Amino acid sequence: MKITLTVNGEEFPLDVEPRRILADVLREDCRLTGTHLGCEHGVCGACTVLVDGEAVRSCLMLAVQCDGRPVRTVEGLTSPDGEPSALQRAFSAEHALQCGFCTPGFLMAAAGALEADPTLADHPERMEHIVGSNVCRCTGYEPIRRAIMRAAQELQQPAT
Repeated sequence: MKITLTVNGEEFPLDVEPRRILADVLREDCRLTGTHLGCEHGVCGACTVLVDGEAVRSCLMLAVQCDGRPVRTVEGLTSPDGEPSALQRAFSAEHALQCGFCTPGFLMAAAGALEADPTLADHPERMEHIVGSNVCRCTGYEPIRRAIMRAAQELQQPAT
């Protein structure tokens, strides 16, 4: 089936089997390997990407469902000049990456949440939902929580 994926602002005209999952198409056809596959059951969150600005598990979504819809992967978090985003800087500063396998999924879940609600830092229950949405076996979640909080606070500061 011929589709066009718009990933991180770039169009990818593709011919894919209707049964292929978005994660596989992103990794294999678009060569965007930042999206990781963990459980392939939608539980771990390592494959989280944004579709229409909403966090989705790309292992549970078919690529054909994204035809003509904007998809954003972890590769799309950096600024046009290649500088890391506030969220990426915060993950580094708070040591929220450790092995790094879950990191892209956490970054995308947090990016979607922060874009939808810039006041996320003021709502601990929403923060808990984001942190609890994905699985990490290295950090104990506290560095991830601190990183999202740090990025949220930075994004709320007026630009100087």
